[in-house]
Amino acid sequence: MAKPYVFKLEKVLDFRKQIEEQARLALAEAHKLHTEQKKVVFEIEEKKINHQKKEYEKLSADNLWLWRQYDDALTKDLYSAQNRFKQLALNLQKCRTEAVQKSKDRKLLEKLKENQAKKYYEEENLKEQKEYDEMATLRFKSKTF
Repeated sequence: MAKPYVFKLEKVLDFRKQIEEQARLALAEAHKLHTEQKKVVFEIEEKKINHQKKEYEKLSADNLWLWRQYDDALTKDLYSAQNRFKQLALNLQKCRTEAVQKSKDRKLLEKLKENQAKKYYEEENLKEQKEYDEMATLRFKSKTF
């Protein structure tokens, strides 16, 4: 019976699996932040829409000034929230690309391991078959006439 195949790059494969898992975790975190920021942007947009629906023509001068200040603040908040959302979208895309690349690296090594194991077992079977053939020829002694 052939001894089991030992992949010489097993530690490298384990390391790549760890790196891939870290990339997946980073992707999950980036996705979570992106989703949360999307909600923030939506909430600010809703506040701005609701605020602008108010009838500001009937307001006194003081209240009109407050209304405009609040509207300006909402506009600035919306602008900064949208910028943050864009940054998080870029980060999400970067994390996604890295996770895909790490997965490809791991799969490449796993494929190499499979191919080498297959080749190893084929060679071992060939050696074993040759040994059996040799034993059979040694056991079979032809009778001389």
